[in-house]
Amino acid sequence: MRLSLHLKRSSSFNVYAMETHLRHEPTKVSKSRIKGLRGMKRPQYRLRIDEIRVYYDVTEDTVEVLAIIDKSEASSWLEGKGERS
Repeated sequence: MRLSLHLKRSSSFNVYAMETHLRHEPTKVSKSRIKGLRGMKRPQYRLRIDEIRVYYDVTEDTVEVLAIIDKSEASSWLEGKGERS
């Protein structure tokens, strides 16, 4: 699986955790980490890592990271940038 990161962010969040989840099982929904976003065309998924939210889409062979943002900004980002289905 190819991991495509389109955003630069100078943050100390856990890059290892993000890569592990997104490279190996990006669509495996879990209660605490990965959530499929119902009613959304884009982004399709949200990964939670501590206080950081990673929003991303998955195609056959690519994970496209759309945003890496703080939990406090997540709702407003999703309202402004998300696409409802």
